[in-house]
Amino acid sequence: MVHLKKVAFHPERYPTRECYPFDLAIFRESGPVSFDTRVTFFVGENGTGKSTLLKALARKCRIAIWDGEGRTRFHRNPFENEFHKAIDIIWNSGRVPGSFFASEIFRNFAQLLDEWASADPGLLKYFGGESLMSKSHGQSLLAFFEARYRIRGLYFLDEPETALSPGSQLDLLRILDAAVRAGQAQFIIATHSPILLALPGARILSFDHSTIREAAYIETDHYRIYKDFMADQQKYLREIQGPR
Repeated sequence: MVHLKKVAFHPERYPTRECYPFDLAIFRESGPVSFDTRVTFFVGENGTGKSTLLKALARKCRIAIWDGEGRTRFHRNPFENEFHKAIDIIWNSGRVPGSFFASEIFRNFAQLLDEWASADPGLLKYFGGESLMSKSHGQSLLAFFEARYRIRGLYFLDEPETALSPGSQLDLLRILDAAVRAGQAQFIIATHSPILLALPGARILSFDHSTIREAAYIETDHYRIYKDFMADQQKYLREIQGPR
């Protein structure tokens, strides 16, 4: 059984059609998206909206995103964090807790954990007995995944492979598989990793078309490009180097 059952888009609520993400046709043309499996992957080129939808879902589910302090920006898009107001979600059996992970904001969480642990050192036992800040970035991520994903909940991950070696991606694949087998967790993951996409029983949703649609593993660009490159690296290198 999944926790989050469905998301529906409501273009009539969009405050603009000129600014991202409301200018993306995929969010005007796509019908409701169902989550029928314990793990759903979002795939697509950069800028197609997969991470934007992931964050909107987390906000709609009232799951914290540890962004940290804001920084001054040359141009700020006032609509970039408003997408959750224009979608509706359906739970299966009521709301559950969870977390949102993205590599670039994980350090904010790790620093907050250290602050909390100064008042309650026992918190660190939950993450292997030591501060996440004392580990390498990849090691701290795996320690977090191991601890957090044993708990019943809904988990959003935005490109978790960013700071993980191929071997560590296999470790995450094992963690996800164990969590799914335990039957307590549901995952929605935006990724470019063909290793993670190979998780048995997962559903892959592609954002590379006019609407969000399901894709088979071997049909994804992630699988095809890696497979073709490994089979004939010289072909790709010749194309990169161009005529001489």
